[in-house]
Amino acid sequence: MTFLPEPAAVTTRTALLVAALLGSTAVPALAADAVATVDTSEVAIVNNADLIIELGGGVSTQPAYEGASDYIVSGYPIFALQYLNIPGLGAIGSPNESYGGFKISPSFRFIDKRNAADYPELFGTRALDETYQLGLRAGYEFPVYETFSAEIYGEARYAFGEAEGFVGGAGVDFISRPNEQWTLKLGPRTTFASAEYMSTYFSVTPIESLASFGRLSPYDAGSGFKSVGAAASARYEFRPDWFLNANAAYERMIGDAEDSPIVKIGKEDQFFAGIGLSKRFSLDLF
Repeated sequence: MTFLPEPAAVTTRTALLVAALLGSTAVPALAADAVATVDTSEVAIVNNADLIIELGGGVSTQPAYEGASDYIVSGYPIFALQYLNIPGLGAIGSPNESYGGFKISPSFRFIDKRNAADYPELFGTRALDETYQLGLRAGYEFPVYETFSAEIYGEARYAFGEAEGFVGGAGVDFISRPNEQWTLKLGPRTTFASAEYMSTYFSVTPIESLASFGRLSPYDAGSGFKSVGAAASARYEFRPDWFLNANAAYERMIGDAEDSPIVKIGKEDQFFAGIGLSKRFSLDLF
């Protein structure tokens, strides 16, 4: 699993803090010719690696908040779990990155504060503190032909902090690996959330409506699908175990999110783009 920028206003300071915590705890994330051609999967097997992870960071542009028409530039961490082997219990993933099959990994996300003082269009709404989301991502990749495969995946996270409830997503990635250095992905995706979470970010209380002098109508958002869209990414191994990651995504707010006055004064169409640098680590734990 690789962490990609999502519709959240993540500041560089908070993103770096999340990255530091991830690096220290090994836990919410993005993917020619190398200087020297090395089959890292074979090296991992020879060295009896029990854990193969990818760590890094990057910068992205994204909506200032869910449904915003303004965009911000922020930092984000990259964390991917490629392989974990626990003696006696089994293994998750594979030492060979191009190998398909079932994959499971952590899923996390951080949503920064939202304050009407920073976004005049939200005048009258209450200030929102940070929200944290932790969960799992599971997918199954199956080959189509030699350099092309497809992965069906789903993810579910529990949100706590300002917002509570369950959030998640599902989609399909069509994956091309034309050589050992390149991994290209493209596919549709959708997101959904529980009523508690949707209410926090998309509802407008009668008091907030009055405070906005009627610009925002009272609205009670319910559970359901939040967005549909598509995402693309490219990952290039420019040196053994070192990667350049680029990604882009488009989402269209739907359902109760699209009908929210918060989105009506912002934008239903949401765009994302990012670029980052990461390194793969192979560790012998047992």
